[in-house]
Amino acid sequence: MKIGLFIPCYVDALYPDVGVATYKLLKWLGLDVTYPMGQTCCGQPMANAGFERKAVSLAKSYDEMFAGFDYVVAPSASCAAFVRLNHPRLLAPGHECTAAGRTMDVCEFLHDVVKVNALPGKFPHKVSLHNSCHGVRELGLSSPSERNIAPFNKIKDLLALVDGVTVVEPERVDECCGFGGMFSVEEPAVSARMGRDKLERHMATGAEYITGPDSSCLMHLEGVARKLGKDIKFIHVIQILSAGL
Repeated sequence: MKIGLFIPCYVDALYPDVGVATYKLLKWLGLDVTYPMGQTCCGQPMANAGFERKAVSLAKSYDEMFAGFDYVVAPSASCAAFVRLNHPRLLAPGHECTAAGRTMDVCEFLHDVVKVNALPGKFPHKVSLHNSCHGVRELGLSSPSERNIAPFNKIKDLLALVDGVTVVEPERVDECCGFGGMFSVEEPAVSARMGRDKLERHMATGAEYITGPDSSCLMHLEGVARKLGKDIKFIHVIQILSAGL
């Protein structure tokens, strides 16, 4: 099984340790992982800002770069969802989109494809799990509260394999943190208030860390926490899953 590692913009520019942790864990699992050096943005920022035509060339480049892999894995629920759901539409008609349907968030991939049943490290801390919007509603990493289905959470299943970790969730588990990409730029006051509300719910759990599958959401919440002087730490879920490597 050949894996193409896609590292989104936020991770590449601001949180490179998340990309390194992803690579280390995939290699520890014995997978054939390649990081194509020419990769760039998936096009999500442009498309979400209303400039879809500017995202088409990026979608085409992505598809060509990752066409030869069995799966494309990214440490970002948001970017994985954008690629899978929007690249086929952006490239149609006239271009057969081959890589989009094989693109997965790393937690989704570990849970659904690899079916991981053991992890190497320890993380003896209490963490509050942030279920990002794209992960819940577009990738199905967890069950949305508004639907009458049996509750599930793939990230919690994976974290349960890490020795020492205690996982809790805030009240209103699937409520947005307020980041939303361009939403935080276009509606900064609303975004900041949503962030404060979400941060308060996370902190009410008594957790030492807030974790989740999207660096963008964690960045937004960490910015709110720093502005308010709140004492809580942030860590991407893949960094917990790869602890000890």
